[in-house]
Amino acid sequence: MTFVVGENCIKCKYTDCVEVCPVDCFHEGPNILVIDPEECIDCTLCEPECPAEAIFPEDDLPAGQQQFLELNAELAQGWPVITQMKEAPADADEWNGKEAKFKLLER
Repeated sequence: MTFVVGENCIKCKYTDCVEVCPVDCFHEGPNILVIDPEECIDCTLCEPECPAEAIFPEDDLPAGQQQFLELNAELAQGWPVITQMKEAPADADEWNGKEAKFKLLER
């Protein structure tokens, strides 16, 4: 099993989760992070660190977010690994919890 970054990370992109990952499986895109399922060891350390509550075990993805499992795998192949926490976007708190953000995903 792997963990998956879901829709609420879009435009929030908090990076608290990356520093606790023992295998450096997070990859950074323009406005979202993703987890490489080939690298994730299911350690559960990242999930409680996410201020946006956007990280889920693959078996517990919220309804309507199943596509994020494949999306994380796909985007992790082309995006750089991120291992250190960065400052969140200035408007991250405003985006946290907003619905229907998938259309805002930047590749």
